Amino acid sequence: MSETALAPEKVWDYPRPPALVPVVERLVVRHRGVTIVETERAFRVLETSHPPTFYLPPEDIAVPMTPAPGGSMCEWKGRAEYLDLAVGDTILRRAAWRYPEPTAHFAAIAGYLSIYPSMVEEAWVGETRASAQESDFYGGWITPNLTGPFKGPAGTLMW
Repeated sequence: MSETALAPEKVWDYPRPPALVPVVERLVVRHRGVTIVETERAFRVLETSHPPTFYLPPEDIAVPMTPAPGGSMCEWKGRAEYLDLAVGDTILRRAAWRYPEPTAHFAAIAGYLSIYPSMVEEAWVGETRASAQESDFYGGWITPNLTGPFKGPAGTLMW
């Protein structure tokens, strides 16, 4: 894949409460040469000060998943559970999460997975490679078209 430009976006223009938006680009996530997911049926969550978080349909996940310990609570989406991903002989611990029973506004992503880009070697939005948001608390995907500052680094939790 080669890098091409996405339309410019300012994360401070994203809404609060967050918006759920269908993704028009193909998303691809790879690790150690294995395609974990390739889909054109994803959603992204856009929230003020956050890079987008992508939610991927479980039917398009190409590697085994197992429940991982723990969970978290999002004031907007509800209770999340974590998943380990098996990529070849490697287990990516708590590399993904999902909302089995999200709030009504986010019902479309029930069971969809979000993968931390920091846990994998490649995450692509169309032809653009994404990098990980600093801190794994939010799991946002940063592409060159986004301008911040981004929530995530030390000192930004209360933004």
